[in-house]
Amino acid sequence: MSQVARSLAFALANLLHPRMLWLMLWPVLLALALWGTVVLVFWAQLAAWLADLIHQWLTTGWFAVQWEVKDLALIAAKAMIVILLVPLVQLTALLILSSFGMPAMVEHVAARSYAGLERRRGGSLAGSLWNGVVALAGMVVLFFLSIPLWFFPPLWPVIPLAIVGWVNQRVLRYDALAEHATAAEMRQLFTERRGTLYLLGIVLALLAYVPFIGFLGPVLFGLSFIHYLLAALRAHRESPIEGEVL
Repeated sequence: MSQVARSLAFALANLLHPRMLWLMLWPVLLALALWGTVVLVFWAQLAAWLADLIHQWLTTGWFAVQWEVKDLALIAAKAMIVILLVPLVQLTALLILSSFGMPAMVEHVAARSYAGLERRRGGSLAGSLWNGVVALAGMVVLFFLSIPLWFFPPLWPVIPLAIVGWVNQRVLRYDALAEHATAAEMRQLFTERRGTLYLLGIVLALLAYVPFIGFLGPVLFGLSFIHYLLAALRAHRESPIEGEVL
């Protein structure tokens, strides 16, 4: 947990730099405009579609409720839309930032805190795009697999956090290391640090709901992952066993 807190502290300090100000604004504003338009235009249709999906599961699936649940399904569908709106905006802004802002953020952090870390350029634009596709596909699959759990209101806050926590780390980890690590180093660090990366993703998903901080979320998320993974890469290379292998 100390590593997560340290990464967040360094990220908050970097937010004060003028180079980060524009990156804080435009991805979130673009994502807000996109999803705000979608909700305004398709609210009724989306709520009805989700309600019908939930109703079918409740009445014909393994749960097989035998009483009328249409009203309950509609309430659950509207709650899902509202609860998912914040993480959808944040994730969209993250995807925009990962494509257009992460190189500048990596350069900013590396020049100030990791100038001596060798750049081995194991990542690529194609790898970054594929990583984003996998993250989006995984989010969709996890959402549909979790639909039965939305019937239980106490789980409503937990489900999006669990999904968004996974997507956060999936979206950001590749671009954070693409410039400095080899492909083998990335695979090893992602495997060894899987739990901490997911924890950092969950913490950042929670911060997305905090007023003002949530608005700065995408840049804060990106900086946090850059700090955490570049520090992990440096420690990885400085370890005696790794030094002998290299």
